[in-house]
Amino acid sequence: MSIPRIGIDCRLAGSQHVGIGRYVVELVSRLTQHSDINWVLFYSDQTQLAELFPQFVPDYCQLLYTPVKHYTLLEQLAMNSAYTKAKLNLLHVPHFNVPMLYRGCLIITIHDLLWHQQKGQQVTTLPSWQYWPKYFFYRMVTNHAVAHAKFIFVPSKTVKQTIAAYYPQVQSKVIVTHEGVSRSLQLASQQLKKTPRKKQLIYVGSLYPHKNISLVITALKQLPDYSLVLVGSRSVFRDQVQNQVTQLGLTNQVSFLSAINDLELAKLYSQAFALIQPSFSEGFGLTGIEAMQFETPVLASDITIFHEIYQQGAVYFNPLSVVDFCQQVKALDHPELRKKIAAAQKKVITQYSWDTLAKKTYQVYLDQLKQAHD
Repeated sequence: MSIPRIGIDCRLAGSQHVGIGRYVVELVSRLTQHSDINWVLFYSDQTQLAELFPQFVPDYCQLLYTPVKHYTLLEQLAMNSAYTKAKLNLLHVPHFNVPMLYRGCLIITIHDLLWHQQKGQQVTTLPSWQYWPKYFFYRMVTNHAVAHAKFIFVPSKTVKQTIAAYYPQVQSKVIVTHEGVSRSLQLASQQLKKTPRKKQLIYVGSLYPHKNISLVITALKQLPDYSLVLVGSRSVFRDQVQNQVTQLGLTNQVSFLSAINDLELAKLYSQAFALIQPSFSEGFGLTGIEAMQFETPVLASDITIFHEIYQQGAVYFNPLSVVDFCQQVKALDHPELRKKIAAAQKKVITQYSWDTLAKKTYQVYLDQLKQAHD
C-alpha cells in the first residue's frame, strides 16, 4: 500500500476563528507529527501557517492555498474541485461545510447544532429574504455532510445526543473527542507569578445573541464594584453589545479586547475574579477549561452541556435571571467556596487533553484507511 494522502480543511484554523480555529490548530499541529502520512492541508491565509507550523513545515506536508470563503456557493464548487484534484484517500472537514458534490472518503467534526436549535430573525442581522434561503442551504449542506461522512467527531456527549435527536440513523458513527488546554496556556500557568485577583469578570468568545452577554451587561448595574472584559473579534453583534453598554452608562465598567495572544489571555485568566459562561447553548465550553488551568472560578449558566464538562468545577446560575447571576457573583467572594471550586477544578481538567483528542482522531483515520484498503 502506498503512503496514504489525508486532507484536512484548515481554512478555519487560527485565533481569528475562535473555538473552531483553536480546534484545528491543536489537532493539526499534533497529527502532522506523524511522518507515515502525506498530509494535504488546505489553508486560506498566511497567518494560519504561522500558528499551524511555528517552526517549520515538514516535507511530508503539502500546503494548498485555497482562499475560498466558507458558507458560500463558491465554496461548494471550488473546494470540491480542490479536494478532488488532491486525490485524497481521506478528507477531514472540521465543520459541516462539506461540498455536496464531493464523493471521496469523508470524516467531519460537528461542534454543535446551534442553528438547528435556534433559528429566525432574532438570531441574525440579515433581512428575512436573505436569511431563510441561507438557512435552508445550511440545513441542506449539513444533512448531506452527516449522511455521507464515515465518522462524525463531536466535542461532548451533549452534542452527540443532539445529533441523535435530529439524525437518529447516524448514532453509530458519532465519536466524542474532548478538547483540552493548549501547551502555551499550560506553560504560562506554570510561569506566571500569582498576583492578587481583581474584581474583574472576563468572557472569551463570540457575541452572538445566544451567548447571553446582554444579561451580564444588565447585571453590572447592580455590581458597581466589578468590571467586565469581553475578549473576541469585532462583529455586528459586538457593536450591539457596545451600544447596550453605552445606553446603560457602563463604559467605565466594560472593556473590549480582540486579537490577543495566549500569553495575554493567560494573564487575563490568572488575574480575573471569574470567567463567565452565560450561554444558552454550547458545544463544549473550552474557555471554562482554560480558566480552570489558572484556578479561576467559572460562573456558568445552568445548562446540560456545562454540567457535563465543568462538573463540580463551576458555580451555576439561571441564565434568565439577573438576580441569580448577581447572587452567584457575590457568593464567589467567599474564600472557602473558591478553595472548594479550585480543588474540584484540578480533577476536572485532568479529563481533557488535546493529545488524547489527536491520538483518538489519528486512530480513527488509520482504521478507516485499513477498512477502505481491505
